[in-house]
Amino acid sequence: MTTSPQTALFRSPAFLNHDTGEHVECPDRIRAIDAELERSGLLIERPQPTFSPASIDDAERVHDPGYLHALNTFVSQGGGWIDGDTFCGMDSLDTALLAAGAAMAAVDSVLDGTYQRAFSLGRPPGHHAVRSRGMGFCLINNVAVAAAKALARGIKRVAIVDWDVHHGNGTQDIFYGSDEVLFCSVHQYGRFYPGSGAASERGQGEGRGYTINAPLPPGAGDRVYLQVFDEVFHLPLVEFNPELILISAGFDAHDEDPLGSMSVTDRGFAQLAYRVVEMAAECGHDRVVAVLEGGYDPQALGRSVAAVIRVLDGERPPRRVEQAIAEAN
Repeated sequence: MTTSPQTALFRSPAFLNHDTGEHVECPDRIRAIDAELERSGLLIERPQPTFSPASIDDAERVHDPGYLHALNTFVSQGGGWIDGDTFCGMDSLDTALLAAGAAMAAVDSVLDGTYQRAFSLGRPPGHHAVRSRGMGFCLINNVAVAAAKALARGIKRVAIVDWDVHHGNGTQDIFYGSDEVLFCSVHQYGRFYPGSGAASERGQGEGRGYTINAPLPPGAGDRVYLQVFDEVFHLPLVEFNPELILISAGFDAHDEDPLGSMSVTDRGFAQLAYRVVEMAAECGHDRVVAVLEGGYDPQALGRSVAAVIRVLDGERPPRRVEQAIAEAN
């Protein structure tokens, strides 16, 4: 089998069906990504495989059956607000299961060797959904479902790198006691949603040491984020030697994002993706799958997604950020 060097994109107009009205996590996020990919020519001859929704059994690998049953009942009764942040309309559960299915299919395509790398461009996001409930705009934890699928296929070690501005509390919750998943999260911290993600949160039981949190104060930008990857994540991840690396790719740490207070640029996200690609190479493979999380300035989101796709395709990002780090040191 010949592996395609182009990053496969798992995308669908059905991700517009989770209609949240005037909420910041809205269908316009997907429209903005689509428009930027069209504008930049990144969809030309791009592999875009078909995929199916995750099944309830797939979701139950990481979520309590009672929660999924309650969510289904809630939808059948017309849906509404789960909490002050999280909406679930009549089409939302189906859309969330489709997003989880896209992440699973992306993992399958890379593990099967069909594509070197993949990006699942689904919504709603997932990394705040804990085992027993949805929260923080999230219903089903897409990246966790994808990691669990890889483990079910016989993969022994999966790393998840979460660079969303918010701590991936749901992913941490799901794998906190596991030594099969290394979870690395860099995030804004200090009176900021969801309030978890202290450096002291390291896992429990067999999972002790397999959670690595890098909490940052507001205002951190490209240089600080890259230092976290180089000085906090790099050595533990390479020593863990994952057979697959997943990225919880949120773009709300962007300096134009309305929800976060960070200063990461399009170029900075490209550099973070390049770091992940380099770490995968140190582990002897190219298996990297990005899963869309947050990002609430539509134009900044579209540009940043495009920048990451170029890196996953094999393009080396501009070196200005690297030069800034060298000068600072």
